[in-house]
Amino acid sequence: MHTDESVREATFDFRDLRRALGQFATGVNVVTARSGDGKPVGMTVNSFSAVSLNPPLVSWCVRREAPSAPAFIAASHFAVHVLDSSHAHIARQFSTPAPDKFAGIEFGTGIGGLPVLSGVIAHFECRNMRTVEVGDHIMLIGQIERYAARGGEPLIFHSGGFRSLSDIVT
Repeated sequence: MHTDESVREATFDFRDLRRALGQFATGVNVVTARSGDGKPVGMTVNSFSAVSLNPPLVSWCVRREAPSAPAFIAASHFAVHVLDSSHAHIARQFSTPAPDKFAGIEFGTGIGGLPVLSGVIAHFECRNMRTVEVGDHIMLIGQIERYAARGGEPLIFHSGGFRSLSDIVT
């Protein structure tokens, strides 16, 4: 048990901490929404998590300073896309600044006009239910209103690079 006297604020080398956190393999996802002016916005995230089955809730985090953070926070809906192991190019495209992240990407329209990426192994169309300020990020919690899952091999992020399950298991 910790007492106030025994808990000290740790001083971390943030580059080393990031490397250590990178040892935890995560799935790679693209989150999309529509900004207030109707423009599609999207970004690559690895913070996606299931929260609850009843009601069906998921969460993900956006860095406060991310250029698209205000659009995601204000959007009524967002969609989370689970990328296939062949989609590293999509993950890279949505993780870098670009005037049109959707250029050359096939997508349809979901609930509330959401851009829904084609060919992903699963997607979740969510009502934006709540935001929570957490450190240098904002957590968005959404209630799933519609989803689809075709299955497949997911794209994984580990140690600063994209991997597939077959890379890890073999």
